[in-house]
Amino acid sequence: MGSLDQTFHALGDETRRTILAQLLNGEASVSELANQHDMTLTGVSNHLRVLNEAGLVRVEKRGRTRHCRIEPMVLKEASDWLDDYRCFWVRQLDNMAHVLKGIDE
Repeated sequence: MGSLDQTFHALGDETRRTILAQLLNGEASVSELANQHDMTLTGVSNHLRVLNEAGLVRVEKRGRTRHCRIEPMVLKEASDWLDDYRCFWVRQLDNMAHVLKGIDE
């Protein structure tokens, strides 16, 4: 399982976020993922390595083909961590709305 630092590092790249979005539809081979990007198999493999090291993707070799699937638990950990900040901002905005409502009255 990856740390939050690895998770956010992996999510910091647009290509890797796109790969994760592709995998939301189900398992895909490295070739299938590469076909949807303007890069080599090596380039996609490098992105998959970062995602795999962060625990966001599992890569499994079957015969000559490597299949990839999303690992949702690490994303849940990141989401849980962000929830604390989401709650903070909801409270801040609720307080601001209350103050603004008092000004309007």
